[in-house]
Amino acid sequence: MTYRRILVPVDGSELTQRAIDTSLDLAQQMNAGIVGFIAGPRVPRIAAPEAGDDETLSTAQAQPVLARFERAAQQRGVPFEGVFVQVPRIDQAIIAAAEAHRCDMIVMVTHGRGAFGEFLFGSQTKAVLAGSKLPLLVLH
Repeated sequence: MTYRRILVPVDGSELTQRAIDTSLDLAQQMNAGIVGFIAGPRVPRIAAPEAGDDETLSTAQAQPVLARFERAAQQRGVPFEGVFVQVPRIDQAIIAAAEAHRCDMIVMVTHGRGAFGEFLFGSQTKAVLAGSKLPLLVLH
């Protein structure tokens, strides 16, 4: 099967660079484009004006990550589109973004928190695997 567009959810963590490097290698081999995707949790605005706006803070954190991803893609000649959304459920947003951007594969990095970590924090990767019909490449 040939893949033309790969959705790569990233979160700015220490594992983001691995997702960037591996997905760009894969995209180069398949002559595919990448949709770099960050989904932040939708949070209520803070009432105190001096505290700022949570939405702005999340956007401010996402933009440099997507810009770094885009620079790396440009250096390798890989078509790139960066997307940031705020949503109540990140796993559903990943699946919806893959459909909306007509991706035919998803590449995700898992934090590998173990059973206790998954109990506390859940697993976005498992939720995407359960809910998506697309091939999912999981990097540990």
